[in-house]
Amino acid sequence: MSAMKDLPRRLGLFDCVCLVIGTVIGAGIFLVPGVIAKDLPSLPLMLAVWVVTGALSFLGALAYAELGAMLPESGGQYVYLREAYGPLSAFLCGWSFLLVIQSGSIAAVSVGFSIYLSYLIPGVPGLRFWAPPLLILILTAVNYRGVRAGALVQNIFTALKVLGLMLLIGSAFSSSAPAAWDWSLHAEAISMKSAGLAALGCFLAYDGWHAIAFVAGEVQNPKRNLPLALGGGVAAVIAIYLLANVAYTRVLPMAELAATSRPAAVTAERTLGTLGAGLVAWTILISTIGAANGSILTAPRIYFAQARDGLFFERLGRIHPRFETPSFAILAQGVWAAVLAASGSYEVLIAYVLFISWIIHAMCVFSVLILRRRRPDAVRPYRLWGYPVTPLLFVAFAIWFVMTTMLERPLSSVGGMVLVASGVPAYYVWRRKAAKASRA
Repeated sequence: MSAMKDLPRRLGLFDCVCLVIGTVIGAGIFLVPGVIAKDLPSLPLMLAVWVVTGALSFLGALAYAELGAMLPESGGQYVYLREAYGPLSAFLCGWSFLLVIQSGSIAAVSVGFSIYLSYLIPGVPGLRFWAPPLLILILTAVNYRGVRAGALVQNIFTALKVLGLMLLIGSAFSSSAPAAWDWSLHAEAISMKSAGLAALGCFLAYDGWHAIAFVAGEVQNPKRNLPLALGGGVAAVIAIYLLANVAYTRVLPMAELAATSRPAAVTAERTLGTLGAGLVAWTILISTIGAANGSILTAPRIYFAQARDGLFFERLGRIHPRFETPSFAILAQGVWAAVLAASGSYEVLIAYVLFISWIIHAMCVFSVLILRRRRPDAVRPYRLWGYPVTPLLFVAFAIWFVMTTMLERPLSSVGGMVLVASGVPAYYVWRRKAAKASRA
C-alpha cells in the first residue's frame, strides 16, 4: 500500500541551501533595520545585535544539523521531540504548526506579497483580498506535483532575491555621496529594554532556518548535506544581513534610518533614483514568493510524519502514487493557510503563538543533550561544535526570548498557551484511534 512507501530523496545540496536562505529571507531585512535603529540608535551596537542573534541562530542550526544527520527522517522538529520527550510533545508541535505557526506564517508572507503587488500594479480591485490565497494555492499546486518542482521554484526565487539584494547593497557602496556612517557608541541612549527589543526584531528576521529539517527524509546524502546546508545557509544569511545594514547606514544617517519604515526603498531611491523603489518592490515581491514556497514545500512533512505515527488524519500520511509527494498534507496546509490569509485572522493567531516556536526551538536544541545521554552509541555523522556549552547557550537565549515575549504580551501569550493546550484532548483521541487500529 502507498501509505507505507517512503518519500524519495530528490533534494541535493544546492536545493537545501536555497531552502535555508530562501525561507529565512522574507521581507524582514527590507523593513526591520529601521525599527532596530529606533530601539538601538548606535551603528556599532546595532551591528553587534545582528551579529549576536545571527551567531545564536547559527548555533541552533548546528544543533539541528546534528539531529538531522542522526535522524534523517521527514518531520524535523516533530521527530526530534518524539525521540527526546515522547509522542505528546511531538503531537503538540505538529498541532501548533498546522493550526497557527506555519499556516499563519505562510498567510502573513502572502499578504506581504499582495501589498507590494498592489504597489507595482495599482488600482486592481480587491487585490489585497484575493492575491494572498491565490498565491498560496498556486504554490500548493506546484509542490503537490513534485518536490523537484517545488525545489526549482525555490532555487529560482532564492537566486533572484539574493541578486536583488546584492544590487541594492552594491548601489549603496558605489554611491558617490559621502558615507553617513557614525561609529560612535551613543551608549547613553541605550537601555536593556531597547537592546532586548532590537534583539527580538533580529531573531524574527533570522527565523525560518529550521524548515530544511522537515524534509530531511527527502535529502540526498542527508548525513553530509543537512549540516552543510544549515551551517552554510545561515552563515550566508548573516553575511547578507550585515552587508545590507552597513549599506543602509552608508546612505542614511542613523536618525533618518530610525525615522523610516522603508529603509531599503529609501536607500535605493537615493542611490538609483526612480528605478530604486521599483527594484526594492520587485525584490521584496520575489522574496515573499520564495519564503512562502519554502514553507509550503517543507511544513507538510510534519503532518505527514505525524499521520504515519497514527496521530493525525490517516490521509495526511499518504504519498501520491504519481507525484510521490505527501499530497493530502500539502493540500491541507495550503487550504488552511489560504483561509487564514483571506480572513485576516492570522494576525491575531500569530501574536498568540509568537513565543511557542521558540519553546519548540529550545526543546529541540536541548534534545541534543538528552539524546547524547540516552543514545550514546547512535551514529552521529556530525557533532555539534562546542558541546555542551553551545546548546545550553542557545537554550538560555531562547528562554530569555520566550520570557521577554510573555512579559511584553501577557494576554496574547496566555491565548497561545490555550491554543497549544487545545491539542491535548485531540492527542488522546488520535492515540485511542491508533490503539484500536493496532488491535484490529
